[in-house]
Amino acid sequence: MPKDARASIATATVDELNALESAWRARRRGAGAQAPELAELSASLLRIQHELFISAPCWPRCRTSWGAAAAHCRSEVAALEAEIDRATAQLEPLRSFVLPGGSRLNAELHVCRTVCRRAERTAVTLAREGGADELSVRYLNRLSDALFRLQPAANQLLGAPETLWEPNRAASAQ
Repeated sequence: MPKDARASIATATVDELNALESAWRARRRGAGAQAPELAELSASLLRIQHELFISAPCWPRCRTSWGAAAAHCRSEVAALEAEIDRATAQLEPLRSFVLPGGSRLNAELHVCRTVCRRAERTAVTLAREGGADELSVRYLNRLSDALFRLQPAANQLLGAPETLWEPNRAASAQ
């Protein structure tokens, strides 16, 4: 498959997301005893890394050869939705757009989320062309939402403040 084929781009983007999640987990391990409360979040990201190999939009043949079925992908989507609900229940309601920051781990989760959104956009196009299935697109959609809810959880667990967008701080507002 050519390197610039949409399926290759989708594969590379999911691979990039997987690597970024690994970097987040490694940084958390580097925080050591300072952040043991992040162990559950780290375990979730490890599970997600494994799921990315099954749910990636560009690997339907791998899913078939590995025996992964649609029911398996649906259960992964359901697990992400449950994770979103748990994280949302523990956080204060959003009252503003949130900027990456507060902690390095939070900012890295924002990067994971944006790369996941890019993978989703590519998967949507790939699905429209018949090269990806809708469950893969749904998984990436739910994953980006889960990452959006997990990033403030990292700040909360670390005791770091959220960085809220303040429109009046823009140069054009002054």
